[in-house]
Amino acid sequence: MAKRMCTRIVRGQHAIDGAGVHLRRVLGLKTIKDFDPFLLLDGFDSYDPQDYIKGFPWHPHRGIETVTYLIQGEIEHGDSLGNQGFIRDLQCQWMTAGSGIIHQEMPIASERMLGCQLWVNLPQKDKMTEPTYHDIQQQDVIVIQEENAVIRVLSGMYKGNEGSVKSKYVKVQYLDVKLEPDTIWTYKETPNDQTLFLYLIEGTLAADDTMTEFEEKACAILLKSSSESSSDNDEVIVKAGIEGARLLLIAGKPLKEPIAWGGPIVMNTNEELDKAFKELDNNTFIKHTKPKIL
Repeated sequence: MAKRMCTRIVRGQHAIDGAGVHLRRVLGLKTIKDFDPFLLLDGFDSYDPQDYIKGFPWHPHRGIETVTYLIQGEIEHGDSLGNQGFIRDLQCQWMTAGSGIIHQEMPIASERMLGCQLWVNLPQKDKMTEPTYHDIQQQDVIVIQEENAVIRVLSGMYKGNEGSVKSKYVKVQYLDVKLEPDTIWTYKETPNDQTLFLYLIEGTLAADDTMTEFEEKACAILLKSSSESSSDNDEVIVKAGIEGARLLLIAGKPLKEPIAWGGPIVMNTNEELDKAFKELDNNTFIKHTKPKIL
């Protein structure tokens, strides 16, 4: 079986966003080509509430899906139409902003705030789709216990087990994988024509040919199929370090469409982007009065 090769490592950098939230921006404007259809990945890990309690007050989104996943912590969220709720330990909110949502995300002081937010680009034909929320509770997630690993299936399919989210737009494989120390994990369920990367949340992980170059936490590893592969699904092979490892495996088929990105709004042309901001100014941004909650 051919193996997907590690072609790029992105460690990200410290950033401050929202009203003063300290985070690690792993994916962003400089990575959109290689990581298509994934636009942004912000990781957060703090024991100090002062790093995050100012949160992300009211702001708009259009043209994307945001996936907020907490390993540990609590975030209160709400929108301008009165929808509200919480994301807590091992819970996820999958929000399709579509034609437009104005919302806020306000972390609550916790023992530890550990998780990430991923932005998934929407195809051009679906940019103005009706907004929806999909709240994934801990008990909704299929958990698979293997010999040296625990895999939680948030979206996509793993060994015949289907995730809680069935995306209509970009079919995303989203696995939370926890590995025992000094163990190897093999995965081969994603077609080679899809972008696949690993985001290391905790511990150390090796994905190189020798399995000796261990990365520390807070990095993204992009894996592509080898050029000489005769397989449709090359293997991903990783090894956890002496501390073990917790990682997200995320994959999706590239859209290969033009991107016009302005802050929280992502469209295909500058004209569409200008129109969105003009609509914000004249209060015509919201196209649907009540986002669906799935």
